[in-house]
Amino acid sequence: DLSAADDKAMIGKIIRPRLGSEKVASIRHLDIDRLHQGLRATPYRANRVLSLLSKMFNLAEKWGWYSGNPVKGVERYPEDKRERYLSAEEIGRLTEALAHYEDQSIANIVRLLLLTGARRGEVLQAKWSQFDLDAGVWVKPSAMTKQKAVHRVPLSDGAATLLRSILDAAPRHDDGRLKSEFVFPGPRSGKPMTEIKTEWARIAIAAGLYDTVEGKNAKGEPVELKKVNCRLHDLRHTYASILASAGLSLPIIGRLLGHTQTSTTARYSHLMDDPLRQATNQVSAIVSGKKPAEVVPIREGAA
Repeated sequence: DLSAADDKAMIGKIIRPRLGSEKVASIRHLDIDRLHQGLRATPYRANRVLSLLSKMFNLAEKWGWYSGNPVKGVERYPEDKRERYLSAEEIGRLTEALAHYEDQSIANIVRLLLLTGARRGEVLQAKWSQFDLDAGVWVKPSAMTKQKAVHRVPLSDGAATLLRSILDAAPRHDDGRLKSEFVFPGPRSGKPMTEIKTEWARIAIAAGLYDTVEGKNAKGEPVELKKVNCRLHDLRHTYASILASAGLSLPIIGRLLGHTQTSTTARYSHLMDDPLRQATNQVSAIVSGKKPAEVVPIREGAA
């Protein structure tokens, strides 16, 4: 479980070094506030740590170890919605970079993310038993979805073809059985692949998905560094943006992404302006008797 692994990392690297020597009952609101302020340089991480601490103290109260929750009242840092959509040209460069990447198993993970809009953890933990490639369906069990509910989603022809090629090349025993139940088995026997951050950085830089920033080398000399400007999660945003730009309704997009709240999908509503403008121009053409003007997309690259 990638979420559990992230929680363990926060406990081991942040919470335990700062609070580990204290008894649970002795920790106060001020201690939590100071810890949170100490992480202000990374506001997203700071807020995730705060949420984890709140969960921990809720359990402590349930078990009778603590009365109340010292996290309550600690003000979270504002978080700007980070939304990045790849343009058609950037998708082309990414596709080319994937074709030339040395590890095609990693490349296939990225391809499946882009073709399905699935979350990283859903793809990395995917098992062959979840797929019906004949029917073209992926049934994600509740244990691996963010909403903790079964999510049945149709696969595109491209995604189904990709999965068939992976299945055909998968290692098998002498009797024909698959050696791993996971679509993307990791180096440890019986375990799925867990992380591809380093590999994604290499792919993104090869695709030109980076900004040049000033930095210093080991000698302290100024150098130009390449900073990746597209996260793996932005492939999910890109998938949704393509659907919205094609004129699909928000409920359909939400169903494909596995959203349970309409407000979550509403972030893509502004991307539907182009097809709506195209439609209203058809009316304008009929009323005025003129040929409708071509709609030029107003959205390219980062939103």
